[in-house]
Amino acid sequence: MAVVAAEAGPSSPPPRKRARVDHGGPQKASQPRLFAPFRALGLITNDVPFVMQTRSHKGATDGPRIHLVTCLGRSWAMWEGGKIGLLFVGPDAPERITCLAMEGNSVWAASGPHVIQYIRVLVLGSQLLALTEDGTRMLVWNVDSGELAANVQFDSDFVATTMLHPSTYLNKVLVGSSQGNMQLWNIKTQTKIHTFSFSSLATKSTKQVNQPPAAITALVQSPAIDVVGIGFSSGEISVYDVRADERLMKMTMQDGAIRSLSFRSDGQPILASASTNGHIALWDLNSGGQLLHLMRGAHDGAVTAVEWVPGQPLLISSGDDNSIKQWFFESPTAPPRLLKFRSGHHAPPHLIRYYGDDGKQLLTASTDRSLRCTSVVRDSRSFEMSQGHLAKKATSLSIPLTSLKFPPVIAIAYSTTRAKDWDDILTGHAEETFARTWTTKDKKLGKHVFGFGDGGKKGAPVGAVTAVCVSACGNFGLTASSTGAVYMYNMQSGILRKTFSVGACPPEAASRPSPSSTTTSKKKSQERCMTGLATDALNSVVIASTLDGTVNFFDFHTAKSEKTLVLPCSALSIALHRDSGLLAVVCDDRVVRLVDIETRIVVRELRGHRGRVLDLTFSPDSRWLVTTSLDSIIRTFDIPTGRLIDAFRTPSVATSVAFSPTNDFLATSHTDSVGVYLWANRAQYSDVTFLSVSDEENVMNVSLPSMQGTAEDEALEALSSLTLVGQEKPTDVFLMPPHLDGDLVTLSLLPRSRWQTLLNFEVIQQRNKPKEPPKEPEKAPFFLPTLPGVEERFTIQEPQIQEAEKSKTQTKRLQKAAAVSESTFHKKLAAADPDSDYEDFFAYAKTLSPAAMDLELRSLVTLDDFRMFLAALTSRLKSHRDFEAVQTFQSVFLRMHGDVFVSNPELQQEVETLRAVQRKESEKLLELLASSMAVATGTLAGAYGLLKGSSQVGLMITIAGLNGGVAGATFFSFREYVASPILLTALSDTHYSRRIRELREQRKEGTQPGEKLSWWDMRLNKVPDTAASGAFTGGVLNAWKRGRPGIVPGMVTAGLVCTMVQLLYNELGVARIKYVSRKLQASQAPTPASAPPQHPPDHDFEPPRSVSERIFSMLGWHKVSDDDYLAKLKLKREMYLRRIAELEQEKQEAEQQEGTRDRP
Repeated sequence: MAVVAAEAGPSSPPPRKRARVDHGGPQKASQPRLFAPFRALGLITNDVPFVMQTRSHKGATDGPRIHLVTCLGRSWAMWEGGKIGLLFVGPDAPERITCLAMEGNSVWAASGPHVIQYIRVLVLGSQLLALTEDGTRMLVWNVDSGELAANVQFDSDFVATTMLHPSTYLNKVLVGSSQGNMQLWNIKTQTKIHTFSFSSLATKSTKQVNQPPAAITALVQSPAIDVVGIGFSSGEISVYDVRADERLMKMTMQDGAIRSLSFRSDGQPILASASTNGHIALWDLNSGGQLLHLMRGAHDGAVTAVEWVPGQPLLISSGDDNSIKQWFFESPTAPPRLLKFRSGHHAPPHLIRYYGDDGKQLLTASTDRSLRCTSVVRDSRSFEMSQGHLAKKATSLSIPLTSLKFPPVIAIAYSTTRAKDWDDILTGHAEETFARTWTTKDKKLGKHVFGFGDGGKKGAPVGAVTAVCVSACGNFGLTASSTGAVYMYNMQSGILRKTFSVGACPPEAASRPSPSSTTTSKKKSQERCMTGLATDALNSVVIASTLDGTVNFFDFHTAKSEKTLVLPCSALSIALHRDSGLLAVVCDDRVVRLVDIETRIVVRELRGHRGRVLDLTFSPDSRWLVTTSLDSIIRTFDIPTGRLIDAFRTPSVATSVAFSPTNDFLATSHTDSVGVYLWANRAQYSDVTFLSVSDEENVMNVSLPSMQGTAEDEALEALSSLTLVGQEKPTDVFLMPPHLDGDLVTLSLLPRSRWQTLLNFEVIQQRNKPKEPPKEPEKAPFFLPTLPGVEERFTIQEPQIQEAEKSKTQTKRLQKAAAVSESTFHKKLAAADPDSDYEDFFAYAKTLSPAAMDLELRSLVTLDDFRMFLAALTSRLKSHRDFEAVQTFQSVFLRMHGDVFVSNPELQQEVETLRAVQRKESEKLLELLASSMAVATGTLAGAYGLLKGSSQVGLMITIAGLNGGVAGATFFSFREYVASPILLTALSDTHYSRRIRELREQRKEGTQPGEKLSWWDMRLNKVPDTAASGAFTGGVLNAWKRGRPGIVPGMVTAGLVCTMVQLLYNELGVARIKYVSRKLQASQAPTPASAPPQHPPDHDFEPPRSVSERIFSMLGWHKVSDDDYLAKLKLKREMYLRRIAELEQEKQEAEQQEGTRDRP
């Protein structure tokens, strides 16, 4: 249960906003995929009486604070009494709330049978009293402990209806009954003290002799001790002294039972009473209960509660009309005036539309004959469009205010383009022959009325308005009648501009019976009922639909009919999305048809409704169409595919739907509620699936949104928690899987230039290295010091030695910190599971630039780091993923640290494992290349056969595929396993031995390789290998086909072709490296003030060669200078000396260990 206190002491602190809590009541098990319940709008109060609390704080100068708590069904709302502003809304109760009470900072509510279903609640000190639904028992709880303290059983002839705690009566309570009598009980001893009979409480008239006594419906304490006010269902009011058991006064209200009583407490002896017919009466107690004022129609429904603000001339009332009002009395005898109020529809709205492009306001029309503008942002900004001074007229005529209002609105159209200049809303009302204009700027009825009789022929029948439309420019308003007339008026002046005639009914539509008419076909052809009206965004087309199943297109300027589209059945309503040009037509066969207004044909038919379609709306991007039907299901269709993507059932039928222009909310109105409900669009805040659903299997029951989430922080919290409840995250069918098949080799999908740059990073560094290091410009002081003398001479100060030493010290500290810190690359490598595929590590490695990757590989210095990296390469090769990345990392890593692997035999096992896996994967790759070549060759042969018109295309494809596969397998196998190894071992003085020498060379830290890779070396990379392999493959295959005479021609032809292809491939690689080098050089170029001039890298790095040197280079021999040869000898000498030193150290360590063992 939840509650509020009826009275609070002056020291009570002000209420604070409480945190939202989730109750374990019945909640929906699942939610729609596209829309989530967000909040309800326009709910103020219902038939449960409100409770009021006043608080006075120490030092306050603005008077006591007033707090009102009203019931909203399953929840309650607290309002600030001064401006009637909403403070906050309570959480939903398990069942409908039947009574409220306040005590201190607590709010209590009786809610359904989850505990016991209560109809009245009373807080008495530290005790909570409640009457059961059948009125036979009174239950007493201890508020502090929550335990049931007493269970009072009434007599069988006493059915309790209400109760009251008289002031100064300790542990006493008055209980009224439906039999008209009243009892006084002691709740502590659970004893009945006294019974007040109906004859002493009220007067039974002669008309009620044979009728049962009137029930007590209201009990209230007066400012005088021992005196209470008693209201009866007969309209009689008694002021009774319970101590003397004597009736002091008697008053009577005609036509209605008493619902509430309240005594004025600011010194004026006035009693206010409220009846079920909406009247409020004021009685002067000094004059013996004389009637002072009768406020007829104070509420449009029964008044549920009235209460005076303590010490102030303010009366607060609430009613069944979903309103709460504040009445001010300027003098004791003057009639009250309405000071402030908060209200909403008191009948369920049946038509809602978003107003404007910001999605902050809703136009709502209801059967209560009102047109309201409801704010989505703040409830205090909602208002009702004024229909004139109806209150004074209703008072003077003594008739209800509702009877003077316009008939219910059946059609709404608006345009905000000229809203600040003239009327911007046009409405059509039920059974009226004219349409009315409204202005939202002044919040009232507009200046013009657009009738149908002005432009028609004399004596022609005038029908009721059925549809209205306002042009996109806001200058024209169109109305359609039930007789087939369409008129266009100027919204500024109200003058009739054009008349559109639909003409006679087409023969194919005339032969079809009308669903709602029994007239003859002749009359039907003359009078055609219009059901919808629309204009496009450019004011070029006017579209009108008729009940006989036609959609008529008119020229906006000439009013001539351009085309009539005949539908299979009657058209009930239409809705146009002006931006996309799509027209939705609701048909009588439960099908929604979409018409393209450009081509004027039906492009989609949306089926599946099991009841008549009541309303529909487009999403702002015209991607979705949301419909509501009589089967209580709200459906969402995807327009491009024409499929149903979401459907959910609400507890009651949704009469109207509207999509927010900002695409964030869907608004609905329902048959059993006076509020407007918002549903958040999940596609705006989370991932949703747009797969089609079955209307029969995937319709879920969803409860309506509650009033929670009115505060901004709660709204943001609600939006952030929108997730796919009960649904798994859908699989993206368009997402490429990380690995296609276990037998295929997957690449990293990164550009090839990245791996080429990493492989040739040393060459790029050498090309971009400046001849001289950049010099730091001298820093000039703000005031230049001068030397003494006649001529001006400036003093150049040298940097101080202390600052230099300090900077060196800081640099050393930074270097030490950098050496101790561990990079992300190393952390991910160490954290990976050796049995996994190192997905996280390689995903990070692929994001590094070539320079960063080169630095990370050089930072691997320990043997454990080498083992981990070799294990990562081996595991990734086995997973068949990132093949080219693994090859690049492996090549660069072995080239950097090859000397370490040669000098440390303990790493031999990891290297052998990597070698075996590498060989296996290379063979598999060769097989895949051969098969791909076979497929490509077969495809080309098949295309050639089709072009030639051959009848044996299949045989040609098969033979070509086999030949291509055999040729590819022979070529790649011979080059990788025969030609390249022979050339590497035979030509020891050529560039083929470069990789072997680099592995054997022992380089100290900071030294560069002894031999640089030139452009000519790169252009001739693997050219002899490819030429020899091509010649061998061509000779073998040609000899297999033609015998020995075909060996030489096959070798020459295949060798030349393969050599040209390899040279072209190498030249493309050189061009790519030059391009990357230029990009890096441009990005790393120093400032002009500090950068020394650089010479073109080609002339500095690669000097011109003679013809003989180039011929020898093509054969694999290079000319070595004396300096280079001497440097190689020095490197070999250093390597041998280092190895000798290591052997001597190992020998000494072995001798020391043997000496240690020999000691006793």
